[in-house]
Amino acid sequence: MSVEQHDKYLAEWENRQEIAEAMIPIIGKMYRSSGVVLKIYGRTLINASPVTILKLHRYVRQFEKKELSIHDSFKVLIALQKMKLGPVRIDLGILAVQFNTDASGLALEDFLAQKLGDGIRQIQEQSSSEPRDVVLYGFGRIGRLLARLLIERTGSGNKMRLRAIVVRKGSDDDLQKRASLLRRDSVHGSFKGTIKVNEKDNTIMANGNLIQVIYANHPKEIDYTQYGIQDALVVDNTGIRRDEAALSEHFLAKGAVKALLTAPGKDVKNIVFGVNTDDIKPEDNVISAASCTTNAITPTLKAINDKYGIIKGHVETVHSYTNDQNLIDNFHKGERRGRAAALNMVLTETGAAKAVSKALPELEGKLTGNAIRVPTPNVSMAILNLNLKKDTDKRSLNSFLRDMALHSPMREQIDYTTSTEIVSTDLVGARKTATIDSKATIATGDSCILYLWYDNEFGYSCQVIRVMQKMMGLDFPSLPTKD
Repeated sequence: MSVEQHDKYLAEWENRQEIAEAMIPIIGKMYRSSGVVLKIYGRTLINASPVTILKLHRYVRQFEKKELSIHDSFKVLIALQKMKLGPVRIDLGILAVQFNTDASGLALEDFLAQKLGDGIRQIQEQSSSEPRDVVLYGFGRIGRLLARLLIERTGSGNKMRLRAIVVRKGSDDDLQKRASLLRRDSVHGSFKGTIKVNEKDNTIMANGNLIQVIYANHPKEIDYTQYGIQDALVVDNTGIRRDEAALSEHFLAKGAVKALLTAPGKDVKNIVFGVNTDDIKPEDNVISAASCTTNAITPTLKAINDKYGIIKGHVETVHSYTNDQNLIDNFHKGERRGRAAALNMVLTETGAAKAVSKALPELEGKLTGNAIRVPTPNVSMAILNLNLKKDTDKRSLNSFLRDMALHSPMREQIDYTTSTEIVSTDLVGARKTATIDSKATIATGDSCILYLWYDNEFGYSCQVIRVMQKMMGLDFPSLPTKD
């Protein structure tokens, strides 16, 4: 490479980086003032660095063979900024590509008005709704990630407010320890912002969010209204209450009107957002967000079943160890889980395969499953071994799954990679439920084997947030609705 070529490439990079830097305050302001979540092919731009924004533009290259122009997306962003928008999810990348291919001579403003018109009218009708209160009942791995995601949404455009955390008091310095666990995380890194503790009032102030910490052993001991909390959604992260009767105990607490379980539920609706979202009705007061593995595999299974039909299949999950396992060999009521989690692969059962049918009834009785717990703290893999009604091959199947990840209504759930180097730690913090490892796909005739990576903590927590929004009538549209 000559000096002139080097200088040219460097100048182009600096120009693109400057544009990315100019996008950040616009993206942030639209998000915090109006609740507009901007994405590029399903990947969020919220709190992204300039380099991350540039990488997301390059991400499209593996599918479209052409890098998304940041000049094009910046023009669309400026035009969107001028529009009257309320809480909505808008895919900036798809709009930029569509304008270049489908605008038919329309001015950008006219194209956007045409493409987003119906959605914008729906937004304007909903944007006047009052913010809703959220209580996290339990503050373990999922509870703290939900807290981070809710705090991340701080701003006047936010329609869900984290108002309280309910825990059992563990020690005299319990509040400081809870705040420290929120502040620092060995897997997901440090909290992005500031945290202050008020021990007199039992509150945590996180990025301007005042969170009441309530110590209680049972919901009947709590009166949320004394803290100004009204008509709250209680998100139960304890896993202790699994059926409708037990979860309904949350309504013994004054101020609670709905309950969401972050675990598989019995005799309640199990929702995998993006698959059976429409099963959530306004009158539903108790719902389960199913399990992390069920959320990881069900969207891809739905896509495969809709296209090829599934006769039967087996799901094997290679799952990171969890808190219910022992650090060293000790008594455990479960089989094998008493053995040291960080030293062993532990074969165990999973109900995820059977639970799929709760969100996707057409697969009832067609799937079996097992799990192998492995010595990693986060990010798991699901291996789907499926017999199909229609023949396919690796190239055709991967092409279909790529389109699902880019253009289907489940693009918030399904991700896709062509990387030959990806490993589990690369998926820490992934917001989609699963990433299809296309290089590992096996497909011959009427059978296929798919490998799905998933962040069993963070990806699942993002799904829970989506269910929460839907339960509270805050399920704002994703635009454009059609690609």
